[in-house]
Amino acid sequence: MIKTVTRSGGWMALLCVLLMALPAKADYSQHPEAAAFIEEMVRDHQFDQAQITEWLRAANRQQAILDLISRPAEKTKSWKEYRPIFIQPLRISNGLAFWQEHAEVLARAEKTYGVPPELILAIIGVETNYGRNTGSHRVLDALTTLAFDYPPRAPFFRKELQQFFLLTREQRQDPLALKGSYAGAMGYGQFMPSSYRAYAVDFDGDGLIDIWNNTTDAIGSVANYFARHGWQAGKPVVSRTRFEGDEATIEFNSLQPPSSPLRDWEKRGFNAILPLEATLPVSAVKLEGQHGTEYWLTTHNFYVISRYNRSHLYSMAVYQLSQAIKDQWELNQ
Repeated sequence: MIKTVTRSGGWMALLCVLLMALPAKADYSQHPEAAAFIEEMVRDHQFDQAQITEWLRAANRQQAILDLISRPAEKTKSWKEYRPIFIQPLRISNGLAFWQEHAEVLARAEKTYGVPPELILAIIGVETNYGRNTGSHRVLDALTTLAFDYPPRAPFFRKELQQFFLLTREQRQDPLALKGSYAGAMGYGQFMPSSYRAYAVDFDGDGLIDIWNNTTDAIGSVANYFARHGWQAGKPVVSRTRFEGDEATIEFNSLQPPSSPLRDWEKRGFNAILPLEATLPVSAVKLEGQHGTEYWLTTHNFYVISRYNRSHLYSMAVYQLSQAIKDQWELNQ
């Protein structure tokens, strides 16, 4: 009898510990800042107050999302660690297969927006491995958790939550059903709700803009995103460079638009390996690669890639994946 009671007490104690470790179900409709959000949605966008309240009540707080957003790979990994995640044979071969399957749509996107197929493919490849991994988090959970429980960027995510409700109304989608990334990005190209509403396009003309399941809309939307951010058709993106100057005098890895012409960088010790125009504005990037320090000169088009994700590691991975896919495509022609 004593052993039985002790065992039962032990299980009860363990159960209490486990229950305490689980996050409490947050009723976001009762959050101190929810009332103002609900009022804004009703006043400015004519939503039904009871409906918005119900959606917020249905959202689940996700601690895993808060953990993930605090340590993104772009900020925790070096280039030699980051590059192999994306520049790998399977992702390249998947990109080639996607190109072969959607060659006509990709060609039309390039003609319409001036954005090369390999760049569109690289974005979709980096973001979701060509639609194989579009995210497992409920978008409502992700955006609500970050909008109300992530103070560093709460205003940004509150606006995205607002945009999400507007988007689902426009596209006749159930906000409780859609899934995406831990940050609330959706579809093949992982658009945030505001980007979806601003840049996604109905590229197949069926009357709906669907980048969740429609590859034609997804391809056109990525191309439109880059065109709207100033992609310069036919212009270079990067050049590997030799550097023999003083690093202390150089601002590396800036994500501002390049403003200094190549000839000025040459005076500071840079020597581009690819031929570039002396007047071409460029910026300098320094990466710690597998075989040591790498120096690159990057152009306006590299800056445009960074508008998709504000990271020089991300932008370089997209560019290098695009070139690897393009090389395979040309070998198969």
